[in-house]
Amino acid sequence: MIRLLALLALAAFILLPLVQAVMLSFTATLPTETVAEGTIGLMNYRNVLASPELRAAIVNSLIYVTLNVTLCIAVGLPAAYALARFRFVGDRHFLLAILVFRVTPPVVLSLPAFILFSRFGLVNSPVGIALIHCLFNLPVAIWILESFIRAVPRAFDETAFLDGHSGPSFFFRHLIPAIAPGIGVAAFFCFIFSWVEVVFARILTVTAGKPITMAIGAMFGFQTDIGKVMAMTCLSLVPGVMMIWLARNHLAKGFDLRA
Repeated sequence: MIRLLALLALAAFILLPLVQAVMLSFTATLPTETVAEGTIGLMNYRNVLASPELRAAIVNSLIYVTLNVTLCIAVGLPAAYALARFRFVGDRHFLLAILVFRVTPPVVLSLPAFILFSRFGLVNSPVGIALIHCLFNLPVAIWILESFIRAVPRAFDETAFLDGHSGPSFFFRHLIPAIAPGIGVAAFFCFIFSWVEVVFARILTVTAGKPITMAIGAMFGFQTDIGKVMAMTCLSLVPGVMMIWLARNHLAKGFDLRA
């Protein structure tokens, strides 16, 4: 009974801000000529979707997050396989080094990244944000995938190659299905880290290509429409919830295997 009450209290503490945000997203907090303050409805969501800047921010975020997750899995999978299956001088040190790079504060690399990306024309572009996020998310993807590949016996690889499978055939027909939970976990963390990142989004999107995090920050001003801000915030939660829902089986299996 005490444990149940504690769980309910914890759930209420965590969900109360979210419930308040959802309620405000359906409430008119800034009166207009046609809508009175306190009116309940979908006016805030209509205003968000009617704004070209906010629609563009949502599209930009979806573009760079999709690119980031795709690149991290595509590059991280062969790198993790090499670290898990082959031995070379400094292999463990290399894995530790990329993890240390991941904990580097992003603000330290903000100025060099801006100078480099401006020379290649990647400023104010979702592609630039996706690439800079890969620098920080790729070590996480490699670390997660390496541990799952290491858990697969070497006999699994040898049997596939003896059956006549080539490298690409082995990867797509055998290895990827075998470590699908690990890929789900890696994709989930890459998605979350990229979706909520603000530092590089602020540095690399000066005039255009702003993601949803920057769009929400830009909505605060002298006279802020809180209901509209909360509507935009709730819309920003939808991709994350969908990601969890679609990958829930892989996430559950992946965390069980990691445990």
